[in-house]
Amino acid sequence: MSPTPSAHTDVPVPASEANESIRRFVRARRGLAWSAEDMAEYAVLLEIWTVAVRAEVTEVVEAA
Repeated sequence: MSPTPSAHTDVPVPASEANESIRRFVRARRGLAWSAEDMAEYAVLLEIWTVAVRAEVTEVVEAA
């Protein structure tokens, strides 16, 4: 899997996969100062995770 799932697909990645991407990203930078590029990448990862969580919540609500 790529470090950054695509935020521009119609089908979001599972929230657990997006969360794991965030964890790997943060672990890889443990103890280091984050560059502006790192912060931008992190923001993208958070956006992907947010889309994934919203999609999963919507599925649960619609199934109820």
